[in-house]
Amino acid sequence: MNKNRVQVKIGGASYTIVTEDDPEYVENLAEQINNEIRSICNSNTSLSMTQAAVLVALDQADACKKASASSDNLRVQIKDYLEESARARMEVEVARREVERLNREISDLRNKLANR
Repeated sequence: MNKNRVQVKIGGASYTIVTEDDPEYVENLAEQINNEIRSICNSNTSLSMTQAAVLVALDQADACKKASASSDNLRVQIKDYLEESARARMEVEVARREVERLNREISDLRNKLANR
């Protein structure tokens, strides 16, 4: 895959990012981080750029960990639903066979009654 060199500016500093990702994607990420740092700095002027960056990093790590836990939970739920669906399909198949057996039995009983 091609490596892209993307120039971004975060917190007043320029960074060159080498990535396989789309440059626009990386630029959007940098803009998001830059906006979050700016927002924190504006709301608390006593913070340094580094302190604001650490707070943004903590917030992003928290969001990532929560999203990962949420996706793990969804995987478990989907697995449970698939198992439940498989059990239901098996029950339907058993019921279908029983209906067929009972229909044959009814047909046999009707034939016996008709032949009397």
